[in-house]
Amino acid sequence: MGTKERRASEKQARLDQILDGARKMLFSHGIDNISMSGIAKKAELGVGTIYFYFQSKEEIFAALQEEGLSLLYRTIQQIHCRPVPSDRKLTLIGQAFYTFCHDHKDYYDVINYFLASSKIFFTPDLKNQVDMSGGKILDLIQKVIEQGMADHTFAKTDAGKYAVYFFAALHGVMHLKKLENTALAKQDHQQIYIFSLKQLVAGLKGGKLCSQT
Repeated sequence: MGTKERRASEKQARLDQILDGARKMLFSHGIDNISMSGIAKKAELGVGTIYFYFQSKEEIFAALQEEGLSLLYRTIQQIHCRPVPSDRKLTLIGQAFYTFCHDHKDYYDVINYFLASSKIFFTPDLKNQVDMSGGKILDLIQKVIEQGMADHTFAKTDAGKYAVYFFAALHGVMHLKKLENTALAKQDHQQIYIFSLKQLVAGLKGGKLCSQT
């Protein structure tokens, strides 16, 4: 490994330390009780090093959200490029979101932390930056729906609004996983998710909903 590559690797390692430390503190302290010095201590780095990468804790948490959203976007983009029917493509996107929530729970929990809060923690510029990352995902879903309408797989609808509904509905169902040992103890959460996904896709095909099987 050359000098340039080694420096890039060291820089990425420090960045990962900062983001990992901030992520761990978010759930144990809450963003309002976190300071840059606290993140530095958790990451085992100097405060000056933290400020070399980020100007504020809000920038750190915005970066965490963008990392997760970018990962999800790349996954959905790959599905979007596959030569499969629109209804199958939308189903694969829904399945990919479920997998993302499980396999990348650290990212999902951070995204969910800020989505679930009624409080806005970021400056308008940072909020717009994060929102644009999420918006790219909705745009891909909208394109799949528009493709389905064009090839007559789906009935005519407002593709933009349905894309938001599709994502919000699946996100809401994922939220219910916390009830799987209480109110939903007699049901399998994954099967509830699969059922909901089928209904959402079927709803685009003329409103004819599928059975529970």
